[in-house]
Amino acid sequence: MEKRVREFIGKEINLKHIPGAVIHISHQGKVLYEEALGYRSVFPTKEKMALNTVFDLASLTKVVATLPSILKLIEYGDIHLDDRIKTILPKFATNGKEDITIKHLLTHTSGLPAHRRYYEEKLGTEQIINQIYQESLVSAIGEQVIYSDLGFITLYQVIEAVTGKRFEDFVQKEVFEPLEMKETGFNPSFNEKRFAATEYSEGLQGYKQGIVHDDNTEFMGGISGHAGLFSTMSDLTHFAEMIENDGVYKGKTILSARSLQISRKNYSPFDTEFRGLGWILKSPIVSSCGDLFSVESYGHTGFTGTSIWFDPKVDLRVILLTNRVHYGRKDPILRLRPRFHNIIRSYFD
Repeated sequence: MEKRVREFIGKEINLKHIPGAVIHISHQGKVLYEEALGYRSVFPTKEKMALNTVFDLASLTKVVATLPSILKLIEYGDIHLDDRIKTILPKFATNGKEDITIKHLLTHTSGLPAHRRYYEEKLGTEQIINQIYQESLVSAIGEQVIYSDLGFITLYQVIEAVTGKRFEDFVQKEVFEPLEMKETGFNPSFNEKRFAATEYSEGLQGYKQGIVHDDNTEFMGGISGHAGLFSTMSDLTHFAEMIENDGVYKGKTILSARSLQISRKNYSPFDTEFRGLGWILKSPIVSSCGDLFSVESYGHTGFTGTSIWFDPKVDLRVILLTNRVHYGRKDPILRLRPRFHNIIRSYFD
């Protein structure tokens, strides 16, 4: 398997679909393969990828930071899934959004638009939130999956309103510290040589390294519920171990087993895109985990080229970290991911 995976990724690097990658494959809790391939940057000079390279996780922020924070608040009795957002954020209740719940936001069934280019107007966090408060729906609540960054921006505001703390402080104390994720956070301050470079920035006149790639999050000061988190493969394996071990990491309960069970339930059987709480579930349409992962599989992807997938049927974990946006916002990653996962899953009955 190692040889085939290495050859496949090597070919994708040579085709300039990705500059490089860090790969992690575990089966039944045992690491089968972990390697850094290619380059963390190609422009202006080639710099080798390393196992400890720091990646912009992009939308993995949704499941690594926002989801566990929400599950924590559920376990603490501060919120429940059917809480209407207007109960916590009264200004949200405009233009048909009055009945949107936390569950709707987590499952992308709120009817909110997928995305808005707030960065074009150089709007900051408060201005963006106010724009979302005034937003109208593009679909009826609870009837369609529309993958919405706006929903997770709202969830991060919910977390701050309920806890009275900054989102980044809450998730650091409640999730990252107990998981010993010492190289995970927002607005990281590592040496530039640690980062996988992302896209060229006209404003910087250079490639982003340690500055969030997501345009809206950049204008939000680097912190949001939908993007902004940076991490390493080592730290992500701590998170993944906790997920696979029913919320327990090194004997410490981070989340309850029941919380994780409900997060993997399908809340959108009416749609061709199946959604859990935060998680993408293996769906009948094209899936980034490929054709061979079981129907019980769940995971998530990030626009920068990151992904994490679990197949509980065979106790398999696959984490792929790339910085594909270093070559621009092209889409070879959409074919790369399913083929990559097919290679791996073919080895397990």
